[in-house]
Amino acid sequence: MTQKILIAGSGFAGLWAALSAARAVSLAGREGDVEVTIVSPTPNVAIRPRLYEAELADMNPDISALLAAVGVRHIAGLVDAVDGAARTATVRTSDGGWQTIGYDRFVLAAGSRLFRPDLPGIDLVFDSDQHDSAQALDRHLKALADEPATPARNTVVVAGGGLTGLETATEMPGRLRAALGPDAAIRVVIVDTAATIGAAMGAEAVPHIREALDEAGVESRAGVRVAAVEPGAVRLSSGERIETDTVVWSAGMRAHPLAAKIPGEHDPLGRVVGDVFLRAPEAPGVFVTGDTVQVATDDQGNVNVMSCQHAMSLGRVAGHNAAAELVGLPLHPYSQPKYVTCLDLGPWGALYTEGWDRKVRFTRDEGKAIKREINGVWIYPPAPDRDAVFGIANPDYVIVP
Repeated sequence: MTQKILIAGSGFAGLWAALSAARAVSLAGREGDVEVTIVSPTPNVAIRPRLYEAELADMNPDISALLAAVGVRHIAGLVDAVDGAARTATVRTSDGGWQTIGYDRFVLAAGSRLFRPDLPGIDLVFDSDQHDSAQALDRHLKALADEPATPARNTVVVAGGGLTGLETATEMPGRLRAALGPDAAIRVVIVDTAATIGAAMGAEAVPHIREALDEAGVESRAGVRVAAVEPGAVRLSSGERIETDTVVWSAGMRAHPLAAKIPGEHDPLGRVVGDVFLRAPEAPGVFVTGDTVQVATDDQGNVNVMSCQHAMSLGRVAGHNAAAELVGLPLHPYSQPKYVTCLDLGPWGALYTEGWDRKVRFTRDEGKAIKREINGVWIYPPAPDRDAVFGIANPDYVIVP
């Protein structure tokens, strides 16, 4: 009887879970009786870390040929529910139907979603969280040129001062000038609840971030939050009202809602607290990975963050272990002690840090060169070459500089 590994999601974690599982099945010589299936709306991987950029071409590469090369099946749809007792998943297919799929091992790699709080006018904001919403923001920015020149038209407010917010804000002046002309009186404002913009990047990074924002002409509002969004303006908790037709939301992430349906402990971000092998401790046969899991990265008390850096390794480990339990290979414990960040700061360059204390190693052009390599090469799916893929799909393979 064929055994089945079912993977929900084809993002960074889901793709690498599928490739790693297929590798383990091949190593064990079980390709004829263990089936690996990935479920996602389309066979694509959104290059989410780049969706703040102006040019969105090749940000959603097709992985059909890659999956076919390693013998992974794709089903177009979304996993809606998981029945752990019956070991079945309910899938809402992309053609509007429903399908019940049995599994022997299930890998939850559904990712995360932008957190939108319940505040007035939240439905008026834009974001670059997913490929379609990034495209909507791009269309909106380009369409501003057809509107009368007003302070609201010429102003963008970015809500959230994390990595995505900072990358969006420093990129935005160039995008506005491209849309409205080089002489337009543009204004970009970044708003964050932290006492200092960029504080989450560490004390060493803050002066560089401030310098980059100043060079880009981006205004900062620290220690405040967006209280309400209305047509043509945004109101801050300080009482300030900023005229704007464009609010870009980047204030926080939460695990995909499907994670809440997996029994067991969850962290404040909605992630399942997994064991060292990325199993959901209270859901037999279920593995959790990528942005749906919280797990220790080392023995120093650090846990994974919602990033492609961690997701790609987490995916490899979860996929391998899901297959290993079926084919008799040793399980691989997850560990990822090296942590780096590379923050794009627009024309200023990029900021590269190492370690959880975020020691600054490279800035400006040197940092930008590393960022281009990460964004343009390292995070993209590999070519559909089965042997080459299996050579880098092992669970202890880590791609960081």
